[in-house]
Formats: sequence, structure tokens, C-alpha cells
Amino acid sequence: MKLVTRGQLGWPASAAPSQPTAKGVKVHYLGSPASTKLATDHAECLALWKDIRRSHLANKAENYSDVAYNYAACPHGFLLEGRGLRRRTGANGNQALNQGHYAIVGLVGSSGLTEPPDLMLSAIRDGIDLLRKNGAGAEVKGHRDGYATACPGGPLYAWVQKGAPRPTTTKEEKPVAELSKKAVQEAVWEAPVAAPDTAPDRKTRPTWWAASYLRAIYGQVATLQRTVTAQTAAITALAGQVGKGADTATVVAAVQQAIRDAVIKVDVDINSKES
Repeated sequence: MKLVTRGQLGWPASAAPSQPTAKGVKVHYLGSPASTKLATDHAECLALWKDIRRSHLANKAENYSDVAYNYAACPHGFLLEGRGLRRRTGANGNQALNQGHYAIVGLVGSSGLTEPPDLMLSAIRDGIDLLRKNGAGAEVKGHRDGYATACPGGPLYAWVQKGAPRPTTTKEEKPVAELSKKAVQEAVWEAPVAAPDTAPDRKTRPTWWAASYLRAIYGQVATLQRTVTAQTAAITALAGQVGKGADTATVVAAVQQAIRDAVIKVDVDINSKES
């Protein structure tokens, strides 16, 4: 769970009425257009959540004591604290409905960003599970259940009607141990990069991709393998010279020279790849 607390938002403790238990949780949406920027910039989500609280506190007709929801869920999978745990919500429509269920709002709207991504659904699910551990019952409903509203919108309500299941990834991933050398080469060596890797410090360049660094590591591993192979072959061949009456110092010097020659070759190989 990726929780953003009130303290991290710069908010004081909630002044909402205490409510230790509820029948469950009701899911909401914004009910107004939601910017598509929310899907690409988490800072937009935090700014919107703060704006919602400001607007609720400024609403004298409703006389909110705090942002109306217990939590919000953003497209990036963060659960944003509102009134928090064991606090009566102000979002479900009237006193009786507010006492019945806690409230979580998904940051999607009636237009613009309308489809809740899986990360948002997972965050809502995180909120439901957290509230259940702290007084909420098993019910998961939409705002429209018991109140005349379109909230939480078609896509979110369809998910609620399915039981608000936690999304599961559909991407099949193989364990690293099962990846062949060819697969590693295809995934790393042949990965596209934004620009040639010629800068002195690739990792500080704004156009640097992680694949560039992985490719460099793979190249170093390959040259290390060549070094070990060359050294092993040299030592094996020279060891055959050792016998009764052999000049041990000469053999040792020959082995050391063979290793130095192999290291020089590796340095040349690395420099040729870096240039």
C-alpha cells in the first residue's frame, strides 16, 4: 500500500466526528470533469486532493468539518488520506447514509479521465482493506446505492458490482534464472536508447535510459568471461610444462605474463566498445 498521510499533505488532525464502526465502504468519483493530466503527473493528483479539501472547508451550506471522504485513490496507485480511520464521512448524502458507510473517492470524473486504471482500483482496494481492519464491515457499495446520483460513474460502479476485486497483472514474467543468454541479449543489448552512449557519465544525462546501463553491465560480464577463459587456457597449457626438473620460476613468470596479456586484451576490447 502506498499511503500519503495527512501529515505528508501538511494537514492537521481531522476535526470530523469520530465513528468507530460502519457497515462497510461506499465508492465515489469526482462527479465533474477530471483532467487527463492526473494520469501522467502525480503532482496533479496531490494538488487536486488539496483543492477538494479547500473547497469543502469553504462550503458553508454543507458545513463540512474536513474533506468529505475518508480516503482518495489516484491513478498512480496512491491512497491519499482524508478524514482517515474511524471518522464519520461527509460524502454519502445525509446523516444516516454517512453513518452507514465510510467513503473512498477515485480521482476520475464524468469526462476527461473517466476510466479507473488498475493502479487506482488497487489503491481503492487498499483503502477498503484498511478500513475493514479498523471498524468497517464487509459491504462495498457505490454512492448511488441509497442516494439519487450518478456517482461513482459507470466504470467504477461496474467494478463495485463485481465485488471490487483487486486487479491482477496479466503480464507473464519469467524468473531471471530461466532467461537464456539470447533472451538477455535481446532484452538488454538490443534495447533502444535515446542517444549514443558517448557521454563521460551516461547516468547523469537526461536522455539516458536504464537499458544503456544494463547493456554496459552485460558487456563487462562478457569481457570478464573472456578473461577467465583466456587465463584458464593459458594456465592449463603452461601447467603441462611442469614436470621433474622444470624451472618453476620460469613457469610462474610465463603464467603471470599470460594473465597480463589477457588483461591488456580485455582493456582494448572495453575501450573499443566505449568509443
